[in-house]
Amino acid sequence: MKINNIRNFAIIAHIDHGKSTLADRIMELTNTVSQRESQAQLLDDLAVEQAHGVTVKSRTVRNYYQADNGEEYEYNFIDTPGHVDFTYEVSKSLAASDGALLLVDATKGVQAQTVANFRLAKANNLVVIPVINKIDAQAAEVERAEQEILSLDAEFANGPILKISAKTGLNIHDVLEVIHTTIPAPTGSRQAPLKALVFDSQYDSFKGIIAYVRIINGQLKANEDLLLMANQQRVNANEVGIFTPQRVAAPNLVAGDVGYIITGLKDPKALRVGDTLTNYAQPTAAALPGYEPAKSVVFAGFYPKGDNFNDLQLAVEKLALNDTSFEYHQENSDALGAGFRCGFLGIFHLQIIRERLQNEYGLDVLTTAPNVTYNVHLKNQSEPIMINNPIRFPDFAAVDYVEEPLAQATITTQADLLGSVMKLADQHRGQLVDMANQGELIVLEYRIPFAEIAYDFFNQLKSVSHGYATLMTEFAEYDLADVVKIEVHVNYAKVDALSFVVHRDDVANVTQELVHKLKYVIPRKLYPMPVQAIVEGKVIARVDVPPLRKNAAVSGDKKSISKKQALLRRQSVNQRQAAQSDIELPQEVFNAILELEK
Repeated sequence: MKINNIRNFAIIAHIDHGKSTLADRIMELTNTVSQRESQAQLLDDLAVEQAHGVTVKSRTVRNYYQADNGEEYEYNFIDTPGHVDFTYEVSKSLAASDGALLLVDATKGVQAQTVANFRLAKANNLVVIPVINKIDAQAAEVERAEQEILSLDAEFANGPILKISAKTGLNIHDVLEVIHTTIPAPTGSRQAPLKALVFDSQYDSFKGIIAYVRIINGQLKANEDLLLMANQQRVNANEVGIFTPQRVAAPNLVAGDVGYIITGLKDPKALRVGDTLTNYAQPTAAALPGYEPAKSVVFAGFYPKGDNFNDLQLAVEKLALNDTSFEYHQENSDALGAGFRCGFLGIFHLQIIRERLQNEYGLDVLTTAPNVTYNVHLKNQSEPIMINNPIRFPDFAAVDYVEEPLAQATITTQADLLGSVMKLADQHRGQLVDMANQGELIVLEYRIPFAEIAYDFFNQLKSVSHGYATLMTEFAEYDLADVVKIEVHVNYAKVDALSFVVHRDDVANVTQELVHKLKYVIPRKLYPMPVQAIVEGKVIARVDVPPLRKNAAVSGDKKSISKKQALLRRQSVNQRQAAQSDIELPQEVFNAILELEK
């Protein structure tokens, strides 16, 4: 295929605006998949994607399109997620694309991730084609959606805004035509030394690491010796090929192509997404700039249920390769044993990883309460220590002061929703920095602690704004914070895995709510067990978990004093012995911390 006839593009949209359905129609009209193979949301093949109705993992597929001008074009479509937690997956896909279709639901208009993903596309200097979907829906407001698209960028007025129905296939042919007439062909030389961008990866138990690549210059052949320039890792191209959407081996890949390489590498850390791949014998002069690795904003602990730590370790390593925005480090807990401290892009990302461990590897894990990273300055040290695990938070007597990470949050909302959005930001200790107009929308700049927005802030923002507000965050700096560590003791035994850090102003409400929630989720025993929330050595809140049966010693029955004293002594001995034994806690105990109103 001539390089002038290749088009690499992505579809960007808010969640549930019909992106996967449009991808299905494109594959059908280009005869990429047969009618027998065709199914709804074909590219969303993960169980969690089908269960939640969202795209989690980027996918790639090559289509061949016979255009009206008689030319045949190669369309390399790179799928993107729509949820805010997976913005990093979108950025990877856009880095390998030359253009993007901006899909907007005619019944909902421009929404949160519509604006966020549009900005990502413009930052990558991509040609953006606006498309309005679901125009045949009864609740469609096509003109309003068109005006909202024009308010995003005045340049959209210079070109057509396509109006389609991905469900019925209406005007999908116009989309296929505008792709080759508007999106530019790749630039690059097929005679130059090999230079390829590794924009994603996958782990196969038998074949090892499979790298997803976009060829910038040169050509790549099977069984060729290659070099990953970041780590100077030498690899052999055991197999190269394309996605249709299944993997299909090909003799070579040339400049402009998007495909895969089976490297045979078994070490998940040997390949880094964003790396430059080149020929080992004739390497390219300079590596591609790539892009920054994902920055985790939420951390939580994963611990195996039962004695299957090795299985969990293997599963976590494979998931980290398939999802490069997921990170992990091994840790140990006195209450739960060996496990992993994991980093996530958000709470929904955490939920997806947990479900993938269960669905793909058959592992049930205990998940501790999420938290962010703090800089803790000690009284006897000049350099601060970074704490992303509340278990390692120093004793309050040794702490001089603590700094927490602040987010530079950009919220775009409609004027009539301004009051509700600002009230929500104030409730989460947000500081207003700037306010500006963007057409009919208002852009708010806030500085908000990551600890306040990492949990459920985005869902609350969607709720108060009816889905029309956008949220984009980036790390700003560390700032002073009056935070304290809350320790939980069950039956006088400290459960370190239940520790978490909160702002001092929230301690009273949070601890009272916590102990009353734990009262109903901690497994009961034959005697009452106290649950205590301790802050800086003081018990702030306490409640007793009721026993499985009535306490014989204080049941109200008429017994002699000596019998009651004997029962109380035996009960006291049982409690002291139980306090030294292992406490088995179900996931509901940790969920109680997740559900706290902070």
